[in-house]
Amino acid sequence: MKLKDYFKKAQKEKWAVGQFNFSTLEQLRGILKAGEKMKSPLILGTSEGESRFLGLREIVALFEIAKTEYDVSAFLNLDHGKDLKWIKDAVNYGYNAVHFDGSALSYRDNVKKTKEVVLYAHKKGVLVEGELGKVTGSSAVHKGKSEIKKEDLTSPAKVKEFVKETGVDSLAVAIGNIHGVFKKMPELDFERLKEIREKSNVFLVLHGASGIAPTDIKKAIKGGMVKININTELRIAWKEALKGELSGEGIRPYNILPSVQLAVQKKVEEKMKLFDSKYTR
Repeated sequence: MKLKDYFKKAQKEKWAVGQFNFSTLEQLRGILKAGEKMKSPLILGTSEGESRFLGLREIVALFEIAKTEYDVSAFLNLDHGKDLKWIKDAVNYGYNAVHFDGSALSYRDNVKKTKEVVLYAHKKGVLVEGELGKVTGSSAVHKGKSEIKKEDLTSPAKVKEFVKETGVDSLAVAIGNIHGVFKKMPELDFERLKEIREKSNVFLVLHGASGIAPTDIKKAIKGGMVKININTELRIAWKEALKGELSGEGIRPYNILPSVQLAVQKKVEEKMKLFDSKYTR
């Protein structure tokens, strides 16, 4: 099945495909092992920062090898792409999907550049995710309270127009979600989500899902989210497991990193159960 087919299936059956970001080999393996074990489709995400660190060609090469080593339905997505040339390179090198993040632009410029990405990517059969509204925050553990500005939230009134003008396949929306994990997470605006869903049947994406209560994740999926992005929680699992291993005297990476990989795998499995994506391949 293609990624779009999984989105359609998820939309119809009320579950979600998880996107899990990686920037190290043990993260990649942990994610793929989880998908194989849970028999769940998954999306491997790399942000611009992650993809510039690893290199687009190296990422695609790892992905192509992984497809022969793991029995899993996996797809590769460029997450939060802002540089149009970088996005086009990802398309050319073999990514299955790209996300253009025009949230910092004016509405008109966001439409214009998103449409440019769509026209380019669709020629190669690559899906495009647009963004309307602004998902703020950063991938980190924050001690303070999260603050969401109302003007950053997605306007339901603009959704239909944005989707029609750009031709995006999926849409990242801001309904109170935020990047990073906070001591007090914000509340999601489910009424706004309902209004967005009523405006368009486009595939909806929840960014910044790390730290959101499981009950709210379930409610968001029921409300129409078909793709959910997890990054910060994976980084936390990676860091804590690595810290534990480095506190000992061992120096052999191949002895240290397996438990780090397992920690990532367990976190992904936990999310796949929550998203109800297990056993859907």
